[in-house]
Amino acid sequence: MGLSLATAERWVERWELQQRRYAVDREERFTVIADVVEHVTAGQGSRPLVVDLGCGPGSLAARLVRRLPDAEIVAVDRDPVLLELGRTHHPDAARYVDAEIGAPGWTWTLGLDRPLDAAVSTTALHYLDRDTLLRVYLQLAALLRPGGVLVNGDHLPQDDTGPAGIAAHVGRCRADRQQVFTHEDWGSWWAAVADDPELTDLLAERRRREGPAGTGRPAELPLSAHLELLRQAGFATAGPVWQYGDSCVVVAVR
Repeated sequence: MGLSLATAERWVERWELQQRRYAVDREERFTVIADVVEHVTAGQGSRPLVVDLGCGPGSLAARLVRRLPDAEIVAVDRDPVLLELGRTHHPDAARYVDAEIGAPGWTWTLGLDRPLDAAVSTTALHYLDRDTLLRVYLQLAALLRPGGVLVNGDHLPQDDTGPAGIAAHVGRCRADRQQVFTHEDWGSWWAAVADDPELTDLLAERRRREGPAGTGRPAELPLSAHLELLRQAGFATAGPVWQYGDSCVVVAVR
């Protein structure tokens, strides 16, 4: 299933462009996540240990390792296409692990030899339902060292106590002002990938893993629900450190 570097570069570049359609201030969000990880790992040893949850083709891992070149990053995802793109295009950014977050035994597949300094994620955890999310937060709390952090950059709507509709509108306006000059979106990216003969086997494996039609839709839990579940999981404090509309970077301290 190996890919050529040229193929991986082409599809990762197009991935980066289409993802900017969905994540408000995507680069700023990546930067804030790196700021947090750099801050909490300062003085903690020469080789911080970080897990990247739902890593896709290594977008966040690649940015983190540029900021923290001595970090050991374990990048986990269940999508064989995106994992192979990451392994080929960003081979030195992380150790890539094929696992489904929240599935039985998924933490064992990470092969960790010491407590985590940080767990990071971007636009991945909002797909988990409440029960699975609580279980994952409990598992991460057990893996993190005291003072370690979970840093989650995602679209987390406000609940009924806040101006959810206005916050979402503000985010959409910001996204429109930053719109990239590309007509490609999530669906058309995958449609184009399907025509690449180098990816045939990986796409077949991806289809084999897909659930029944209608599954895999985002749970869309509000920010307040995430904070409540983080506290239930044993994190000492949790809250947003950056927000624009409903795009947030949430930090939970173990």
